[in-house]
Amino acid sequence: MKLKRIPFDALTLAAVCGEVEAFAGGKVQGIRQPSDDTVVLELYRQGRVGQLLFSCHADFYRVHFVTKRPSVPNQPPVFCTALRSRLMQSALVGIRMVACDRVLELEFEGHPESEFPGPFRLIAELMGKHSNLILVDEKRKIVSAAKWVGAGKSSRPILPNRTYERPPVLGDQGDLTTFDDPAFLGQLIQTPMRSKVTEEFEKWAPGVSYGFGAYPVNLSALGYEFTPRESISVALEQYFDISVPQQRLEAQKRSLQVDLERVLLAREVALEDLRQSLEAGGKAPTWQMYGDLLLAYGYSLPPNALQKEPGGRFVVVLPNWEGEEVRIVFDPELDAKENAQRYFDKAKKAKSRLGTVRDQIERLTLDKEALQGTLYKLEQAKSEAEVESVANFAESRKWRSLAARQSTVLKEDRPYEGHRIREFLAPGGYTVLVGENAEANDYLLLRVSRPNDYWLHVRGNTSAHVVILTQGKPEKVQKETLEFAAIMAVRNSPMKHSGYVPVDAVLRKYVRKMKGAPKGTAFYTHEKTLHVDGDR
Repeated sequence: MKLKRIPFDALTLAAVCGEVEAFAGGKVQGIRQPSDDTVVLELYRQGRVGQLLFSCHADFYRVHFVTKRPSVPNQPPVFCTALRSRLMQSALVGIRMVACDRVLELEFEGHPESEFPGPFRLIAELMGKHSNLILVDEKRKIVSAAKWVGAGKSSRPILPNRTYERPPVLGDQGDLTTFDDPAFLGQLIQTPMRSKVTEEFEKWAPGVSYGFGAYPVNLSALGYEFTPRESISVALEQYFDISVPQQRLEAQKRSLQVDLERVLLAREVALEDLRQSLEAGGKAPTWQMYGDLLLAYGYSLPPNALQKEPGGRFVVVLPNWEGEEVRIVFDPELDAKENAQRYFDKAKKAKSRLGTVRDQIERLTLDKEALQGTLYKLEQAKSEAEVESVANFAESRKWRSLAARQSTVLKEDRPYEGHRIREFLAPGGYTVLVGENAEANDYLLLRVSRPNDYWLHVRGNTSAHVVILTQGKPEKVQKETLEFAAIMAVRNSPMKHSGYVPVDAVLRKYVRKMKGAPKGTAFYTHEKTLHVDGDR
């Protein structure tokens, strides 16, 4: 039988409470807070000292005794200071589980003549991401807490001087102050376990099952490997000493893996764009031939040489040097010589780009291979030191800073609500958004883009609205990113097969939508103009 494991359930808390009872009447002689979510009380009673650890970590929430004093920061946190001023040298006079659930209340009373005689209660709510440690006074007013929770984040705020309210998820069962009653404890265990584990319950039988966790009753009857331990606290300490570093290591690996995979995807997208540019550069001989043919036949074009295609584009049909017909796109507003020069310019530009494009492909391919090797090394990492080494290498290659820029574009920050808006990953890792129709253009302009995002549009013609998400730092956007976005504007316009097309780029805060204006229209100032080859 396999059970769904709750990292620290009510039955485990009941067993820990049974151990805490041994310190009832004892005094608090030390309070330490090694981290924001962890507090350790040092209890003393009749020559016996116990270090009681409380953790309100979202994943590792728990209470149990530990064998080692924790290291502490030089400057105690505010919560630790509040605990020390109220609980130091006070007596532990009450221990109870609230509503038989994962909430523990410890009551302390100070000396009647002390500054804060109390009583005070330290309440440990051990409920996943809602876990907390809260100190309340005799009137149940909140004195301090490990985590403050504002009214905007919860219907049960945790704020200074507010009256403490129990979590609304607690059931109606009474508070538990006897922690070894078999009839009652049977109610805390899942039904499938009860008959096998608690039918003959007489005492706690704690131990560790590393595939399941530390538990206060023997799980061997359920088919789990189970190693008995002298106390539930010993079992919990041993289990969490292993599981916490393991889970933190896995979390570190996952975080770094997500960053590296995001950058790897950006490299693959960039390489695909470069391969397309390389393919376009390979057309240079063809464009050179078109120019030569137009010069050769330009002044004696046959009557039917100029033809209009269904899409509105004009072409001339000429024989090449082998006598085969060639269809050449021809701008009727230009003469043959001017059309030829246009093709010569395109051929020259394509040739000049080839060397740069090949260099970029080589560089990005090497970077992609390095990323793949780094991801494999991360997958094989067995320690935090090995993960840190991989992370340092990623930092040295500036991969993590690139991933950080991309990761800030969260899904909730771009709520398209069904509008036809496409996303592209531009050079530099920026996200470029393209509206596919007038409604999408308006939505992109009015609802998605932010004041310091770049907005682009083909000058003097219809086109898609294109937005570069800058994360509020437009000054860091490089020329290649702007050129990429400008190409997207041209490709989504009637000018996509034209020569050099002007595209205006402007910060979104200078773009206005006039009242009553048709959908997809906008007015802007402060623009700068880029020129894009429509056939690029």
